[in-house]
Amino acid sequence: MIHPRIAEITERIIERSKTTRQIYLEQIEAAFQQGVHRSTLNCGNLAHGFAACNQHDKAALAADIVPNLGIITAYNDMLSAHQVYENYPQSIKNYANTFGAVAQVAGAVPAMCDGVTQGQPGMELSLYSRDVIALSSAIGLTHNMFDAALYLGICDKIVPGLLMSALRFGHLPAVFMPGGPMPSGISNEEKSAIRQAYAEGKIGREELLKGESDSYHSPGTCTFYGTANSNQMLMEIMGLHLPGSSFVNPNTPLRDLLNREAVKIAVENVKIGKERSLASLFDEKTVVNGIIGLLATGGSTNHTIHLIAIAKAAGIIINWDDMSDLSAVVPLITRMYPNGAADVNHFHAAGGMGFVIRTLLDNRLLHEDVQTIIGKGLRQYTKEPKIKDGELVWEEGAFSSLNTNIIRPANEPFTPDGGIKLLKGNLGRAVIKTAAVAPEHRIVEAPAIVFYEQADLIAAFKRGELNKNFIAVVPFQGPKFNGMPELHSLTPTLTVLQKKGFKVGLVTDGRMSGASGKVPAAIHLTPEAHDGGLISKIQTGDLIRLDSQNGSIEVLNEASIIARPLIEKDNNQFKFGRELFANLRSGVSQSEEGASFIV
Repeated sequence: MIHPRIAEITERIIERSKTTRQIYLEQIEAAFQQGVHRSTLNCGNLAHGFAACNQHDKAALAADIVPNLGIITAYNDMLSAHQVYENYPQSIKNYANTFGAVAQVAGAVPAMCDGVTQGQPGMELSLYSRDVIALSSAIGLTHNMFDAALYLGICDKIVPGLLMSALRFGHLPAVFMPGGPMPSGISNEEKSAIRQAYAEGKIGREELLKGESDSYHSPGTCTFYGTANSNQMLMEIMGLHLPGSSFVNPNTPLRDLLNREAVKIAVENVKIGKERSLASLFDEKTVVNGIIGLLATGGSTNHTIHLIAIAKAAGIIINWDDMSDLSAVVPLITRMYPNGAADVNHFHAAGGMGFVIRTLLDNRLLHEDVQTIIGKGLRQYTKEPKIKDGELVWEEGAFSSLNTNIIRPANEPFTPDGGIKLLKGNLGRAVIKTAAVAPEHRIVEAPAIVFYEQADLIAAFKRGELNKNFIAVVPFQGPKFNGMPELHSLTPTLTVLQKKGFKVGLVTDGRMSGASGKVPAAIHLTPEAHDGGLISKIQTGDLIRLDSQNGSIEVLNEASIIARPLIEKDNNQFKFGRELFANLRSGVSQSEEGASFIV
């Protein structure tokens, strides 16, 4: 039986979502009843649909006698994580033929790299790209040629966007296929030290670039536990990946066998029918399991936005209260960078997802009675894939952690709570990730210093103006103003000041991403400055109290601030295509509503 508090929160989500969920299920049922009937298409439609196929596949599709798998790919060879997908479509087609099916690339979606755009103007399109990915995926599947969909995507906005679209095609089975992390490079501690040395001016750009290149050095996902790897954890704990498949390295025999099996499962699920459609797998319990996985592993704060948008695509309404309340009962059981020294390869070797799911289930902290792509019950996800005599088999995974510095049992955690909290106060509502923040830094009361751009804070630091206690306030970074860019460039600088002994913090309506670190940061603040939120009126010198222990975010001279006139800031963004998104900015929802212009 599930923990009573988790049961209570799940039930309130079900009750809150009753109307919207029913509408969604009725829509999906209508689509399922209509089905996919290629043989009833006009001859011209069908001929266009299989014109480029080989004769075998053309004949099979013309007769409508075999499943046709639609591939949605986010391949490009600029992203190391997605370069591995280059040859997947042909392999999938070959596997599909082996299992009596056909596969076609239904469409491709954009896939930008946040690692490339951090601190650059292009980052202002990053969050918007999630919804563009969902729209692009929908265009690919709207041809109604497909009986199931295979999704090739890994990184930050890509998996959420793909899943949002997949849920609108919830009458189809869906399988997400990971590519796996690159092998480990230099240690995360060494990488962090190099970044801080550069921030302090102790080393030059050449040394910094070498350190970064030694970290990100080959095809595969970056190995720190940011949003990309949090995506993979979510897909597995929500039963949309094969068990144990998230963190198997690319271009290995095991990875290839898992890809083959994923295609086999997709074909089988078409034949099973409605009970293996995505809408039948993805419900309120699945969403709660995803939140619990995020909390237990110290995952990316980006998912406090993405999970809301994903759930809403399926008619399920969640909010930060749900996440914060779950965090109070879900313990933190892993330590991965930036919350520890280990990377995802070390995590996988220490027991990985199999042990995480096992210990959470054993301690009544996950819903076990959920449907997955391989059938009923999450207990199947405690198993690990192995190769025996050249064949893929699943064996029971670790029953205990193989390295308690990386993973611990749920009854012996690193901390008793999940490390993501809701902050409430006269400044509004915000999220804070405390998983890596030491207890002595979790309450900061200090004067504000207002910066309108990341570069302004870094410049002030280099001039020696920030050697004091302060809370950096960075307004006009919300979704409606400029797309809510990540402010990851601030982390090394603020960390240096904290290590010098100063009390520092951050308050912003922007994001800090999966790399939120040791500095207390109240992020995703809503209402945002562009909507007239009080953060827009903060001036340097105003006293702010950020209290993550008690969940509050307050400006202490509220009366004088309210009397100030509203600040209006020009947000006409040009260059790098930002002007193309001007109309979308006005229609995007608030952070706690998913920061979306489509759901």
